Amino acid sequence: MSIHLNPYLNFDGTTKEAVYFYEKALGGQIVGIMLFGDMPEDPEHPVTDDIKDRVMHAHLKVGDSDIMFSDTFPGMPYQAGGDAVQIALHPQEESRAKEIFSALEEGGQVLMPLQKTDWSPLYGIVRDKFGITFQINVPERP
Repeated sequence: MSIHLNPYLNFDGTTKEAVYFYEKALGGQIVGIMLFGDMPEDPEHPVTDDIKDRVMHAHLKVGDSDIMFSDTFPGMPYQAGGDAVQIALHPQEESRAKEIFSALEEGGQVLMPLQKTDWSPLYGIVRDKFGITFQINVPERP
C-alpha cells in the first residue's frame, strides 16, 4: 500500500500572496488556483462579494512534493502559524538551502540560524512572514 502526505495551509485572505511567495522562495510551480468566485452560482449558498476573491483551493508543486492552500471565510476563527506543525525541507545542496532560508526569512523571523549540526552540514529554523515555521536541513552525505 502506498500513501502520499502533503501540507495543506490555511490563511485568512492572504493565500494568493502566500502561494506566489512560496512559488518563488521554494522554486515551485503553481498547478492551479481556484477562487470561491470561480464556483458555479448556487442560490442556496450565495458567494458574497467579500469572499469571491478568496482562494478556495490552490496547489503548488515543489520538486516531487505538493503544498495545498485555502483561505478561510471572513469571520471564521483563524489562528496564524504556530509550532504544532512545521514544514521540513531537505535541499541536497548547501547553496540551495541558503537561498531558500534567505527567501523565507524576508519579513519573517530566524529562530535558529543556518549552521552545522551533528546530523547536518547545514540546518536552521525560520518562521516566515505568514507565521509558518520551516526547518531547513541539508542531508549528511555518506
